[in-house]
Amino acid sequence: MNSAAFSPDRRISVMGIVNLTDNSYFASSRCLGPSGEVDLSKALDRTERMLAEGADIIDIGACSTRPGSQGVGAEEEWRRLGPFLQEMRRAFGDGVRISVDTYWASVVERCFDTVGPFMVNDISAGEDDPAMLPLAGRLELEYVAMHKRGTPADMQSLCQYENVVEDVLAYFGDFGRRAAEHGIRKWALDPGFGFAKTVEQNYRLLAGLDRFAALGRPILVGVSRKSMIYRLLGITPEESLPQTQVLHLAALERGASILRVHDVAEAVRTVRIWREIASQSTL
Repeated sequence: MNSAAFSPDRRISVMGIVNLTDNSYFASSRCLGPSGEVDLSKALDRTERMLAEGADIIDIGACSTRPGSQGVGAEEEWRRLGPFLQEMRRAFGDGVRISVDTYWASVVERCFDTVGPFMVNDISAGEDDPAMLPLAGRLELEYVAMHKRGTPADMQSLCQYENVVEDVLAYFGDFGRRAAEHGIRKWALDPGFGFAKTVEQNYRLLAGLDRFAALGRPILVGVSRKSMIYRLLGITPEESLPQTQVLHLAALERGASILRVHDVAEAVRTVRIWREIASQSTL
């Protein structure tokens, strides 16, 4: 096991979400206007606020991947992303660490041409576009590989895991070999909470998260306001902030090093509290 993954001094990043969409499951994160145009003012204000609250990474997505959603295509993703990336660089300079949530290699290439190196956050781990992994390797980009099955439209019907922790571990073992083949050196894993998994499987996966430290890669956890909370408790995403922080604390205890969140200030406080607990336990 990688003991550094559980050290109170390990690097932990908070990744704030900006959705250039009109249908992401948490309404307050949406920055696409009724006309179908990106609300640049809202997106920039959200980015500014999250940076002020302590976000280490800004994760920008132009297509909702909530269960049941449909993709918008590479051209539409770029139509939304391009102007915002340009405005973001003008407003905040090149010191902001950017992640782009896409599974299209062509979108990655256009983003790279616009803002230079960034982190690719790919929910398909290169499976939806065969050109993705070779491109990420050639451009020497940081990469987040997420575990899912199927597409956003059908993933809810694909929850046939005998042992979800073992299956996802095996998946990332195989992905590591594929990443090495394509020259991808810096990659993180995302177990894919909420993607093709039942509520029970999501909690089983979280309970076993510490086992992923053995892979020696940063672990990204995206549980913010997700259905594993609001379906279990019979509440809405808007009511799920306190329980999100409970899951963030559990994830940190089990080795998570990147928290992908809608609410940066609260996540930063949770990280601080976890560090205090962890540092006292090592005395």
